[in-house]
Amino acid sequence: MQYRTLGRTGVQVSTLALGAMNFGAIGNTTQDEATAIVDGALEAGINLIDTADMYGQGESEVMVGKAIAGRRDDLVLATKATMPMGEERNHRGNSRRWLVRALDDSLRRLDVDHVDLYQIHRWDPTTSDEEALSALTDLQRAGKIRYFGSSTFPAYRIVQAQWAAREHHLGRYVTEQPSYSILQRGIETHVLPVTEEYGLGVLAWSPLASGWLSGAIRAGREITTSRVKVVPQRFDLDVPANRARLDAVEKLAKVADQAGLTLIQLALGFVTAHPAVTSALIGPRTLEHLHSQLAAAETVLPADVLDELDTVVAPGTDLAPDEKFDTPPALLDPSLRRRR
Repeated sequence: MQYRTLGRTGVQVSTLALGAMNFGAIGNTTQDEATAIVDGALEAGINLIDTADMYGQGESEVMVGKAIAGRRDDLVLATKATMPMGEERNHRGNSRRWLVRALDDSLRRLDVDHVDLYQIHRWDPTTSDEEALSALTDLQRAGKIRYFGSSTFPAYRIVQAQWAAREHHLGRYVTEQPSYSILQRGIETHVLPVTEEYGLGVLAWSPLASGWLSGAIRAGREITTSRVKVVPQRFDLDVPANRARLDAVEKLAKVADQAGLTLIQLALGFVTAHPAVTSALIGPRTLEHLHSQLAAAETVLPADVLDELDTVVAPGTDLAPDEKFDTPPALLDPSLRRRR
C-alpha cells in the first residue's frame, strides 16, 4: 500500500481508502460481511474509512462502528452530513442547527467520541458559508472533529468557502471529495486545479464509475451490476451517453490487456496517478470485490499507458455529463438564467 499526506494536515492516508456506502441494505451487506471487509482492508494497509449519515439512513455508520470497535485509533475515520435524514424539513442541510445535531447522531451511531474528518456532503445554496464554517469550527474546537471538508462542491464554491473562512477568521475545508474516473474527467478542468491551489486533500469517489470499469460490463453481456436495480437509466444502452461509455470500456479493456493489468487496476491506477488526488475511495460489497480492488494498491501507470487513456477519453471530458453532482444550479434551472 502507498501513503500520501492528506492535503496540508500532516495526516498520512492510504492511496486506496474504504468507502462504506454499500454496508447494509444498499449493498445487501450483513454486519459479518462488513466486518470482514473492514478486517481485510485494514490488513492490506488501508487506514481511511469513509461513510455518511445518509447511507442507509444511519445503517452504514452503525455497521462501521461495530466493525472498528477496539481499533478506533488505528484508522482515519470520516463521515458526512447534509443529505435528508427523514421527512422533517430541518433534518438536512448545512445550518448550525442541523450540523450540531447530525454530528452527535453520527458519533452515537459510530460509537466514538470524535471523527477525524467531517464532510459537508453537498453544497447547500440556502445556507451561507459563514454559517456552516462557523458551526464546523466550533465543533472542531470542542474536539468532536479533527478536520472538516467538502464533497462534490463546484470549483467556484470551493474558492468561495476558502475566502469566507479567511474573511471571517474561521476554520477552512481541508479536503474535497469529488467524483472522478476515466469516464468522468470533468473535474480536471476546474475542481482539481482549485484543490491544488488551496492545498486540499482529494478523496475521489466512484473511481470505477458505478461499476462501468469493474470488468463486469462488456459488450454482448447482460448487465447484472447491483446498480442496475437502483438507477437503471444509467445502464440503458439506448441512451447515447451509455453507448459512449460502453465503447470507451471496450477500448480501455484492450489498453489494460496490453499493459498486463485488469480493468480495475487500470481504473484505480489512473485516478491515483493524478498529482492532485490523495486517495481513491473503493466501495466493495463483498470480500471478492475488495480483493480485486486491492490488487491495484501498488499499481503505477507508466506515461505511455496514461497517454493512451487520453486518446480514449480526452482530459476534462465527462462521458455522462447529466450525472454530474457539482453542476451550478443555473445550468439545470432555466429560470436562473433569465432576468425577471
